[in-house]
Amino acid sequence: MNSLQEFELNEWEMERDEEKQRFQITGIDSLNWAFRKLSAYKAKENEITELAKAERERIDRWEEEQKKSIQQNIEFFEQLISEYHAKVLQDDPKAKTLSTPYGKSKARKTKAQPEKADEKAILQHVIDNKMDEYIKPSLKWADLKKTLQVAEVNGKQVVVDENGQIVPGVEVKPETITYKTEVE
Repeated sequence: MNSLQEFELNEWEMERDEEKQRFQITGIDSLNWAFRKLSAYKAKENEITELAKAERERIDRWEEEQKKSIQQNIEFFEQLISEYHAKVLQDDPKAKTLSTPYGKSKARKTKAQPEKADEKAILQHVIDNKMDEYIKPSLKWADLKKTLQVAEVNGKQVVVDENGQIVPGVEVKPETITYKTEVE
């Protein structure tokens, strides 16, 4: 933020609240004045964001450094506990949970099950073996939307396809105007 922007902020901050609430843009000069204030506030906002970002990065680096050795020790003890639990399970297959006042080790067995590795190969297998019940059609909305138009039928806006047929399940989103300010 430069000193001119700082002056703009100070000038506005000095105004009384009643005057701030009554202010209106009445022409190009007051519009320009408002953009100067907006530009100054955006510069201040960016300054704060950059400072916060730099501090977050510094804190994140510190946190990462502090956790390195801790994470290694956590992994070490978790491995020791898992190895011990595996030995206990060999002797007693019902020992699914080992419990102490400071924690529990839980063993969970999952059955072998299919896992998708190559969807194209699976799809080809399904097609080749005429297993159509496992294929689902889906709508290419983005492509269809490009061909649709809004038309007026009996005084009501509806959506029609390229053949002029009303398309069920499609609604008309009303026209709106949005405003965006850009500060140089």
